[in-house]
Amino acid sequence: MNKQKLFLTFFYSGLAPKAPGTFGTLAGQLVGIGLLFLIHMNTFALLMVVISVVGILEINKYEKISGEHDNSWIVIDEVAGIWLAMTLVPFDPLSMVLVFAFFRLYDIWKPSLIGRIDRDVKGGLGVMGDDLLAGVLAGLSTLLVMEGVQTFI
Repeated sequence: MNKQKLFLTFFYSGLAPKAPGTFGTLAGQLVGIGLLFLIHMNTFALLMVVISVVGILEINKYEKISGEHDNSWIVIDEVAGIWLAMTLVPFDPLSMVLVFAFFRLYDIWKPSLIGRIDRDVKGGLGVMGDDLLAGVLAGLSTLLVMEGVQTFI
């Protein structure tokens, strides 16, 4: 078993024949939700940082060997991004649904700086960077919607 591929595909969720990024995000969020029942949010945030740093290093290794940049089956970046978003919002069902929807929207659409990072930054930092920024925006967007819901209800 190739440990690097197991990690980069997040337990092979990135090998889905269609929409590997969505499957990777969903797998990452489900594992993240499970972890949040077991560990404190601060520990989860630290784990997200570790996953991000290791992801950058492993993607750099993979790209050096393969010559490919941002292969579609690499989804550890989606996992890091959704976990970052999850650290910014309350741990409740509505927040988890919203953070998933916003994250996928920003990851696919790649507005503004997210798209610029995706296009212009090479290596593992570029692969991870756009998803981490999408995670920040997804978390902030979720907080804004949640504040609006609480204001009007």
